Amino acid sequence: MAISKFNYNSFNVTPVAGAALAFDADADGFSTATSTALTHIKTLTASSSGTLSFVDGSSSVVFDNTYPVYLFKFIGIHAATDEAFITFNMSADTGSNYNVTKTSTFFRTAHDEGDTTTQFQIDNQGTNQSTDFAKISKTLGNDNDQSGSGELYIFNPSSTTFVKHFLARSSISNPNDYLYDTYVGGYGNTTSAVDAIQFKMNTGNIDAGTIKLYGIKDS
Repeated sequence: MAISKFNYNSFNVTPVAGAALAFDADADGFSTATSTALTHIKTLTASSSGTLSFVDGSSSVVFDNTYPVYLFKFIGIHAATDEAFITFNMSADTGSNYNVTKTSTFFRTAHDEGDTTTQFQIDNQGTNQSTDFAKISKTLGNDNDQSGSGELYIFNPSSTTFVKHFLARSSISNPNDYLYDTYVGGYGNTTSAVDAIQFKMNTGNIDAGTIKLYGIKDS
């Protein structure tokens, strides 16, 4: 018989580690369901850093077939050099070389602090079968109050069958007092397992900020 109402003040639930509470309408009751929460793996903090690298098996980094999706969150990235982009590349040889061939698209929205201009633009800043580091942000300013934050998803990096798709979004403060919201999609054109990711500015160092790596189990 279906339950029409219950007194939630007297309803006791014992939480299960790594699980979420779900309602199963067919069974007329509650059941536990595996949580899709992020699993934090590693945090790197920049301090006038030329690069920040996440290499599977190094310094507690996991970047293998443990998770089908990996998420990098970059927070408060401050460029040492004015008008620098945040970029990344993949490695298929445990970080010896970051030179996976990539193709990507790049578009952005913009709005300035003076409210004089709003823009939606598809830029030609995506990669085209290039081994260069791929841009995942618009240009950052290096004033004290200017920085960039965002995220990068890498899908199924350990596959030896398919190319390695990625999605990125960033929000940054531009040298000309613009906010840029940038979207990038693409793939690493390799069927080798990707086991390392490296971030850097296209010019100058990463002056400050953190990048956090997470694994997503049930995507």
